[in-house]
Amino acid sequence: MRLLISFAALFLSVVLLQLSTGGVGPLDALSGLALDFTTAQIGLLGSAHFVGFFIGCWFAPRLMGTIGHSRAFAAFTSAGAIGLLAHMLVIDPYAWALMRVASGLCVAGCYTVIEAWLQAKVTNETRGRAMGIYRVVDMGASLAAQLLISILAPASYVSYNLLALLCCAALLPLTLSRLREPETPEAPRLRPMLLIACSPLAAAGVLVAALSSASFRMVGPLYGQQVGLAVDQIAGFLAVFVLGGAVAQYPVGWLADRYDRRWVLIGLSVAAILSSVATAMTENLDTFGILMTAFFFGMTTFPIYSVSAAHAHDFAEAHERVELSAALMFFFAVGAIAAPLMASTLIEVYGPPAMFVMIAAGHALLVVFGLYRMRARPTAERRTAYVWSPRTSFLIGRLTGRSRDRDGNER
Repeated sequence: MRLLISFAALFLSVVLLQLSTGGVGPLDALSGLALDFTTAQIGLLGSAHFVGFFIGCWFAPRLMGTIGHSRAFAAFTSAGAIGLLAHMLVIDPYAWALMRVASGLCVAGCYTVIEAWLQAKVTNETRGRAMGIYRVVDMGASLAAQLLISILAPASYVSYNLLALLCCAALLPLTLSRLREPETPEAPRLRPMLLIACSPLAAAGVLVAALSSASFRMVGPLYGQQVGLAVDQIAGFLAVFVLGGAVAQYPVGWLADRYDRRWVLIGLSVAAILSSVATAMTENLDTFGILMTAFFFGMTTFPIYSVSAAHAHDFAEAHERVELSAALMFFFAVGAIAAPLMASTLIEVYGPPAMFVMIAAGHALLVVFGLYRMRARPTAERRTAYVWSPRTSFLIGRLTGRSRDRDGNER
């Protein structure tokens, strides 16, 4: 309890930030439909978010070093609030794409500040509990953010103003906190080829994880609307995907720590293909059936990033952990930038099921590549611990690196 209280300001900022920035994606999709944006234009908004996200991940550590944690957090939060408030001032999909770049910049920048603060304050004794609470808080707020669209009217000043208010409110807990600002951590070098050198399969797994997650979260509302779901049902459709991913983390982690992680990745991808096919056939299901397919889709696709990260870390040295985490985030961002635009274009040309056909094809390629890599190299003799890796900032490697090394040495 004392640990929770000591980090309460940081965790409250996470909740408010996630509610604001997590809610804008589905709201933009439904608002775009209401304003007669094309399907491809709505997909562009999701891609723009991840462009801003990547820029923020790279730029935030340097800005913190220049102006400090609190001021950097305020600057990134202001960018997010401006992007939200400007939506209903300019009704144009390309202007909205620029606003979503600002939202993505806000997410990455604010999470970088929060994780740098956590890294500086936790000890080896409190790291595990702090990260556990952090994941629960972040995932719980993400789940609630998906449900927000059931009460937010699309293309409404009030809806975007409410999200902007939540974004501004995220400033208060952290900036009024009595926690002293820590020293600024050194920004990790971006070495994408480090991931390829450690594990080509992990790089492919991260790309496929981005293909699944970014497509579903950014273009899922389009799919739900086109298969006849009401707005509150679309909110549930997105929320159960997140819930399924959260529920799967522990059993998948148990399997990944005891069996060859390549078999776990292959098994998840085979299950993801089956769930994608089932979801693509949702026009023959009732609402409960649609929600259950989304739940199993989340269970089978959400953990792939963490399993891929654990597999890559098996082949890395301790001093490479932070840069490897940055490389993992880079590959995820590349996939997430491309995925929404590809998914929305396919839906526009071939109809709603095409998005899940694309995702199933990506997982099929991952299965084939996984089987090939199993013939090319034996499994690692010494394995690190499976860690549920949030896709939040480049600095997450500092928070999880010691846990991987410590737990891996204990095994």
